[in-house]
Amino acid sequence: MSGFSKGLDKVEVALRWDPSPVGSPAHDLDVIAAVYTASDPYGSPAYLVHFDSRSPDGTVYLSRDSTTGKGFGDDEVLTLEFARQPDAHARIVVGVVIQQRPDRLVFADVAHPEVRIREGYRELAGDDFSSVAQSTAATVAEFVRTPGGAWELRQGVRGFDLDPDAFTAAMGARAV
Repeated sequence: MSGFSKGLDKVEVALRWDPSPVGSPAHDLDVIAAVYTASDPYGSPAYLVHFDSRSPDGTVYLSRDSTTGKGFGDDEVLTLEFARQPDAHARIVVGVVIQQRPDRLVFADVAHPEVRIREGYRELAGDDFSSVAQSTAATVAEFVRTPGGAWELRQGVRGFDLDPDAFTAAMGARAV
């Protein structure tokens, strides 16, 4: 077998959860992507993609945005097109954050949260947030450009106890 690998091409990060109980405030989870440059892969992101936004070049975008978890199938879907990423981009971190209104919520408070990462029909990773049940946000994937230029997935879920604004500032920091 050859050592040549073209890496990832087009990946979807799909998030789903069940609606909150009748009479309770809706649970609103959001998928966020932070894109980092080769010159500053662990600093401030070049840009963020979340509800009501997309990457300037259209290579990272959200096609569904639920604020309640109601409906069939995936509630939010983030698409990343790696084959079209500019050479300046070296790292993309994807996270999930719970909107904190009106009260503080953690993943254990949300019914059946689940994230799946797939390329076409091939499932690359998935998680139910049980390992970060007491967190308000979590990174769910880190995609990095290899020295050969291919993109690869580094799996792992890392929990945070931060509000949405603080999470977007911290989600790309080096894990200690």
